[in-house]
Amino acid sequence: MILELVDIRIHPGQQAAFDEAVQRGLSTIIGPFPGCRGWKVNKGIESAERYVVQIFWETLEDHTVRFRGSEAFAAWRAIVGPFFAQPPQVEHFEFVGKSEG
Repeated sequence: MILELVDIRIHPGQQAAFDEAVQRGLSTIIGPFPGCRGWKVNKGIESAERYVVQIFWETLEDHTVRFRGSEAFAAWRAIVGPFFAQPPQVEHFEFVGKSEG
């Protein structure tokens, strides 16, 4: 499984609207997309305009080729893109280990 980590900075004062938009986009567009295994979204406490989105993909290509090359990507960006203060930073990670308990 691959973790896509997205660091998003939004325009000040848009947190409530972005909270709704990002969850709607994740649950209706990304979540049901083939290869997506789940997602999490967190917002900053010290930096109120910062969000960290975690999306779990079966393979790297499920995100970088299939999703990014689909109409679903354009639909996702139409929902969340207007809030971006700058382009999001996106990186991918492989699982190494976790704590027990």
